[in-house]
Amino acid sequence: MAPQFSDWSREVQDEVERALGAFLPPAGAVPHKLHEAMRYTTLGGGKRVRPLLAYAAGALFGADADALARVAGAVEMIHVYSLVHDDMPCMDDDALRRGKPTVHVAYDEATALLVGDTLQAQAFQVLADSETVPPARLVKMVRLLAQAAGSSGMCGGQAIDLDSVGLVLNREELERMHQLKTGAMLRVSVVLGALAGRDLSDEELQALDTYSAAVGLAFQVVDDVLDATADSATLGKTAGKDAADNKPTYVSILGLAPSRALAEQLRRDAHDALAPFGDKAQRLRELADLIVQRKA
Repeated sequence: MAPQFSDWSREVQDEVERALGAFLPPAGAVPHKLHEAMRYTTLGGGKRVRPLLAYAAGALFGADADALARVAGAVEMIHVYSLVHDDMPCMDDDALRRGKPTVHVAYDEATALLVGDTLQAQAFQVLADSETVPPARLVKMVRLLAQAAGSSGMCGGQAIDLDSVGLVLNREELERMHQLKTGAMLRVSVVLGALAGRDLSDEELQALDTYSAAVGLAFQVVDDVLDATADSATLGKTAGKDAADNKPTYVSILGLAPSRALAEQLRRDAHDALAPFGDKAQRLRELADLIVQRKA
């Protein structure tokens, strides 16, 4: 009998924590401050949504433990690097992340910049060092991660976000921004987890793409709702920051109740996309529920 979702997710989070601890340079290695700061921001916190998605997809396609740990470690390192840079004064200028001071506050701005740079490089090394994925598929996985993290994905979305402060965006423009900023890395977490197991058919990839698009958008919609309704202690980061910075959000464009209704519709869309996989995709369905129903 499969474990309950809460038990499974806790087991995955613990495994990812152990893997990240092993993949990161030890704090005692030179340069000490850089390595200490990398471990400070990466370990001991976060929901690990991207690793959970990778593990759920990997289980669906028979991925082995080492390949999954490397995929999960790589996507989490890219995510953490983006948070470190996003929090810096030149971007969102935030002092709180995952319930503790951000890296530029705990250390300094130069260290924060280098932490992000190094985590990005480390992510690709961790993935490329896989010895259980066939080389041709591994090259494809590295390329997909680069695309998801770069100007056609996460960084491109962040650039649009920064340029949109104070502007009035329509819903289509807002969705495009978040498909890149948030959705691209959530999608690649699912796809890389699946590819860690085997090659995918066009139909399988399309189903995973549809699922990922729904959960990626739902994640951002819920983020906007929580930013408008939750407090900083609950979120582990500064609440109300989007409104204070005059950023366009789903709440500012659609309103609070319609945003919540949209998140619920996207949850149903994600479930529908997984129909071809039957009961074997239960973990991915449960993660869609978690993303929409979370409180932080």
